[in-house]
Amino acid sequence: MNLSLPSPSTFRVVPSSHCCTSCFQFNLRFHPSNRFRYSRRSSLKLSPTGKRRIACSVNESDGDNEEEKEEHKNEETQSLKDSVEQSNPPPVDAEQLNKFSDENNDQNIVQNTDNIEVASGSPLPGVKLDNVIKIPKETIDILKDQVFGFDTFFVTSQDPYEGGVLFKGNLRGQASKSYDKISKRLQDKFGDEYRLFLLVNPEDDKPVAVVIPRTTLQPETTLLPEWFAAASFGLVTVFTLLLRNVPDLQSNLLSTVDNLNLLKDGLPGALVTALVLGVHELAHFLVAQSLGVKLGVPYFVPSWQIGSFGSITRIRSIVSNREDLLKIAVAGPIAGYTVGLVLLLLGFFIPPSDGIGVVVDPSVFHESFLAGGIAKLLLGNVLKEGTPISINPLVIWAWAGLLINAINSIPAGELDGGRISFSLWGRKASNRFTGFSIVLLGLSSLLNDVAFYWVALIFFLQRGPISPLSNEITEPDDKYVALGVTVLLLGLLVCLPYPFPFIDETLASF
Repeated sequence: MNLSLPSPSTFRVVPSSHCCTSCFQFNLRFHPSNRFRYSRRSSLKLSPTGKRRIACSVNESDGDNEEEKEEHKNEETQSLKDSVEQSNPPPVDAEQLNKFSDENNDQNIVQNTDNIEVASGSPLPGVKLDNVIKIPKETIDILKDQVFGFDTFFVTSQDPYEGGVLFKGNLRGQASKSYDKISKRLQDKFGDEYRLFLLVNPEDDKPVAVVIPRTTLQPETTLLPEWFAAASFGLVTVFTLLLRNVPDLQSNLLSTVDNLNLLKDGLPGALVTALVLGVHELAHFLVAQSLGVKLGVPYFVPSWQIGSFGSITRIRSIVSNREDLLKIAVAGPIAGYTVGLVLLLLGFFIPPSDGIGVVVDPSVFHESFLAGGIAKLLLGNVLKEGTPISINPLVIWAWAGLLINAINSIPAGELDGGRISFSLWGRKASNRFTGFSIVLLGLSSLLNDVAFYWVALIFFLQRGPISPLSNEITEPDDKYVALGVTVLLLGLLVCLPYPFPFIDETLASF
């Protein structure tokens, strides 16, 4: 049987008018308030022999009479009897003491919980919580005892996290199955009141569960409607797409105002590049819609060099897991690469018509390993260093579409490539890829102005972090992993230069 006694601070000194100012009596009694107190009557001391004796200092004056002395003597005798009775105190009710101890412990727990700082190392990066509502202690107890459990996630500790609670513990079984069980129990207990996240703690790379009230996860509001800003960006992008396909205007931008009629000459090329971009974005939206994920309005980013840098599309709802994010991320590039490659091959197969063909130097195909390899494979000995050739302009237009897809496939920030790397290898690896890509693009910008503008765009608009997923622990299926790796490799093939010279193989054999 465990008996818990209160701390010394629970003892009180009660002054008495029946004794002198220097006399006290320890009157130990158990009161209903579960506190011990002593009244001030006389002081209890131990003699050197270990026996109790009463020491009462009385200031006597010459005018004291015998009656006062006798009365004081009687008080000392009564005090001695009381002290002897205290040496054998009445039995203490253990149930009352345990109850008192539990109440004190509960108070200490509540006080400690209120004083705990918010957990460091944000498991919910990029999430802005509005109207933060603290979860009641009763709800936290239900979450620990009835929602989580030995068969899913055994809670070992908890910390307040923003408006919710971060639970640390041991994940049991497969993360996907455990998440489904916990979600069902949470739904049964509280309906749609709370949102569950099963994440990796950035502090120690161990699984953690975060429960947040849904009312705090409100979408971010903007001063201007999305469609208005998107339309403004779109109009500028249409202009740059047209301008990019009119070389006469590119060489002198100031002359564009006086020669707007020349922009119509860039319409065919703008339509081909826009087709690749449109298919890319449409694939994102269709896949996201099939998964129940809401996407924002795409912001097409204009570019003087290639017509457009693609688009910025925000994910407006929480994605369930890494596989769903991977499906959404690869859908756009896969569709864009497919259309772009088909158009590129058609451009090589369809001979240029008189007045339509574009004369280019073969050195231009050194800028892309993919385009250079296809050109060498299909044109053969026609493609020789220093010998200009005429090609269908569809090759250039489709190539621009492929380059835009490749730029968006860079594994950095919230680009398609960044989301793909996050889905494949997790948040920490994705952050490392982002840093490496930005450094590489920064070095490339010393030689290429496209890389300079793109690294600036990533750094200021698309560097992340990626919003948290409901379940970031479960890895995607192998077939989707293969698609993600394919997209990243295609991006490298489009961006890396073709290193081999274009020579006549017949002459080289001699």
